[in-house]
Amino acid sequence: MTLDPRGLAKMAGQAARTRVRVKVCGITTPSDAALAADAGVDAIGINFYAGSPRAVSTDQAVAIRSALPAHVAAVGVFVDPPEATVREALGEARLDVLQFHGSEPAAFCRQFDTPYVKAVGVGRGFDFDAWERDYADARALMLDGRQGGRSGGTGVPFDWTLWPRSDRLLVLAGGLNPDNVAAAIRRTRPFAVDVASGVEGPTKGRKDPARLRGFLAAVANA
Repeated sequence: MTLDPRGLAKMAGQAARTRVRVKVCGITTPSDAALAADAGVDAIGINFYAGSPRAVSTDQAVAIRSALPAHVAAVGVFVDPPEATVREALGEARLDVLQFHGSEPAAFCRQFDTPYVKAVGVGRGFDFDAWERDYADARALMLDGRQGGRSGGTGVPFDWTLWPRSDRLLVLAGGLNPDNVAAAIRRTRPFAVDVASGVEGPTKGRKDPARLRGFLAAVANA
């Protein structure tokens, strides 16, 4: 089963829970987009946050998007962006889903009439119930690692015992790699997993074919 490129808009329901989906984030080149698609991912993340080492320009995003087959969703990743930045990325790069990693309120996230994912860095004392209520219209909720004041994109896993029970579509992120993703899936039973640095080689933002294939294989075996 593949992911409709309009993607997380059609993910609700038991039929969507037949297997764990995979999103590879921080794609920086068309060749890596094609590599991820060929490996069998459901979605890729294109980072528009200037503070990230994997950030790309709008022109780069257009080229990356053009390298994707129709069944792989293009997810735009933002951190407290100006509205105009999101609208430009949506229009130029034909994004299927928006992913917000900052303090964006739900009203900001929903104004683009595009399915969105809201991410949060998880720590002890985090009020998941309140967060779930605040973002009741999000297509999925992403739980990520927190480090040094950064909520997500840290490459560090959070304490999986904090994983909540919920009927929502939950995406697991933070420090996943080919060696730990199977255990993470067995522990948390997520709808999807999200990986970036865990499938990279020595150069940040460039995906390693062997690690990517190993990650996909571990997810399938889990």
